[in-house]
Amino acid sequence: MQLGGIQISDQIVLFAILGGLFVLLAWGRWRYDVVALLALMVSVVVGLVPANRAFLGFGHPATITVAAILVLSRALSNVGATDRIAKIVEPSAGHTWSHIATLSSIAAVMSSFMNNVGTLGLLMPVAMQTAQKAKRAAATVLMPLSFGSILGGLVTVIGTPPNIIVATYRGEVSGRDFGMFDFTPVGLVTAVAGVLFVALIGWRLVPQRARARAAPAEVFDIESYVAEATVKEDGKAVGKTLDEVAEATEDVDVLVVGVIRNERMISPRTQWLRLEVGDVVVIEGAPEALDKFSAALGLDLAANGGEGTAALGEAGNTLVEAVVGPRSRLEGQSVASQRLIGRYGYTLLAVARQGRPYRGRLRNFRFRVGDVLLLHGESDRVPEALAAFGCLPLAARGLSMGQRHKAPALILLFAAAIAAATFRLVPIEIALSSAVAAAVLLNLLPIRELYDGVDWPVIVLLGALIPVGGALESTGASQTVADVIRQLTGGQPPVVALVLLMVATMTLSDILNNAATAVIMAPIGIGIATGLGVSGDPFLMAVAVGASCAFLTPIGHQNNALVMGPGGYRFADYWRMGLPLEVLIVAVSVPMILWVWPF
Repeated sequence: MQLGGIQISDQIVLFAILGGLFVLLAWGRWRYDVVALLALMVSVVVGLVPANRAFLGFGHPATITVAAILVLSRALSNVGATDRIAKIVEPSAGHTWSHIATLSSIAAVMSSFMNNVGTLGLLMPVAMQTAQKAKRAAATVLMPLSFGSILGGLVTVIGTPPNIIVATYRGEVSGRDFGMFDFTPVGLVTAVAGVLFVALIGWRLVPQRARARAAPAEVFDIESYVAEATVKEDGKAVGKTLDEVAEATEDVDVLVVGVIRNERMISPRTQWLRLEVGDVVVIEGAPEALDKFSAALGLDLAANGGEGTAALGEAGNTLVEAVVGPRSRLEGQSVASQRLIGRYGYTLLAVARQGRPYRGRLRNFRFRVGDVLLLHGESDRVPEALAAFGCLPLAARGLSMGQRHKAPALILLFAAAIAAATFRLVPIEIALSSAVAAAVLLNLLPIRELYDGVDWPVIVLLGALIPVGGALESTGASQTVADVIRQLTGGQPPVVALVLLMVATMTLSDILNNAATAVIMAPIGIGIATGLGVSGDPFLMAVAVGASCAFLTPIGHQNNALVMGPGGYRFADYWRMGLPLEVLIVAVSVPMILWVWPF
C-alpha cells in the first residue's frame, strides 16, 4: 500500500485501524456501532476492504440470525410469565444460596434459547420483588443473576452472538457450520459449574458495602419528597396556569406532578389549566425546596407528604420503577431535553445511580445505562412509555406485560424453527427468519412491534466488522497474530496455545463488545490451529467461550451494565466475583473442549 509515496504493509495499516478501534471502544466516548462503522469506512478508503464488499456484512448469515433471534426473544418476553416465575422463585428465597441458585438457573435456561438481555429484563422484576420480600439487598442477587444469564448463552448456537458468529465462520472455512447443539456439551457443563459457583461462593464476594444497602423498595424514599400544597384565597397562585407557576418559581427545584380538583387528579400536561382556590397542587422536591415553592406562591403546604404519594395512584395513574437500558434513547440526554411530561405523558420523580438516590437538580441530570428511574403517569401507557424510553421495568405498580394467550403458539413456532435448524432442514438464519414471518402473519407478534426488539447498534456493529474481519485473513494479519501466539508457546503442547487464546479472548471481551471480540478472534484461532497442524474446532470453541464470558467489568456485557445501578455496584466490584469465575471457566471448559473436540 502506498501512503504519501511510502510503501506500507497492509497488515500494519490494518493493525493501526484495529488499534484505533480498541482505543475508541474502551474510551466509550462514541457508541460502538459508530466506531465500528468508522473502522469499516477507513478500511474501504485505504483499500483493505473492496468498496463493492463493504456492506456485505449486513446480509451475512450471522447478522440475519442475530436480528431474528432478537425479534423472537422480544416476542417471547412480551407474552409475560413474570408472576409465574416469581411463584417458582419465592419458595427458594428463604436462604440466600437457594434464592440465587434458582434465579441464576432459570436465567441460564432461558438465555440458552433467547437473548440474554431480554432474559435479564424479564427476570429483574422477579429478583427485585423476591429480594424485597426476603428483606435482602438487591446487590446480593442481581450480579449473580446477570452472570447466570450470560452463562446460559454458552449452551446453544443461538444463546449468544459469539456462538452464532463462530458457527457461521466455521461454515465459511470448512464448509459446515456448528449445529444448534454442538455447543451444548462444553457450554452446559461450564454453565452448571458457573451457576453453582455464583450460588454457593460468588455472592459472598460482593462487597459488604453493597450487600448492606437498602432493599429494592427503599432505594427511593418518595414519601419524604412528595407533598400536597393547597391554593389559598389570598395566594399568588390563584388564576395562574402551570406554565406561569413554573416561570414564577424557575429558581426553585420543584416538580409539579399534578393538580387535584374536586377529588380528581388532573395531569400537569394540561398547561392551560388555571389554578383555583381549594385546588391541591401535588409537588415533588427536597423539603427545603417544597417550603420555598409554597412560600413563593402563598400555598398551604401539607404537613405529611404521604398524602401526596397516595394521590399519585388516583385517576388511572401509577408509579413505575425502571432501569435505563443499553439502547435507550435517554442515554446521554438531560431530563430537560427529553421533555418527559409533554412527549410521553410521564413525569420523572426521582433517579438513583449505583444504588444511591440523586438529590441534585433533576432538570440538568444526564441519563446513563443502569440508572434507575421513578416515573409517574398513566397506568395503561406503561408498556408504550417504557418501550419509548428504552427502559426495563424493575418494580411497577399495576404493570401488566404481554398477552399470555399467545405464549403456547409462539413457543411452538420457536421450537419448530429450532428443530428445523437442528436437523439441518434449512439454514438457521432461514429457520428463524421464517419463524418471525409466521409470528407476524399469525398475529403472535404485532407488526408495529416487529423491530422493537432488534438491538440495532449490535446489527450495525456486526455488519461493519465482518468485512474488517475478512481483511484480517486477506492481508494475512490473522496468521501473523497466530504466529506470535505460537512463538510465545514455542515447543509447548497445543493445549497451552488453546488456553492462551481463551484467556486473551476473555480479556478482550471485558473491554470490547463480545460480538466484536468473536469477529476478530475467530480468524486468529483458525490461524493458530493451521500453524500447529491441528483441528480448528477446539480453538473456535475456545473463542466462543472466551468471547461470551465477560465478568470483570460492567462494560464487557450489557447485562453487567444494566444491574450496576439497581445493585449499587461500583466498577471495581465486578472483578471480585468475576475473576475467580473466569478462572473456573477456563479450568472447566478447556478439558471439556479437548474431550468433545480433540485436536
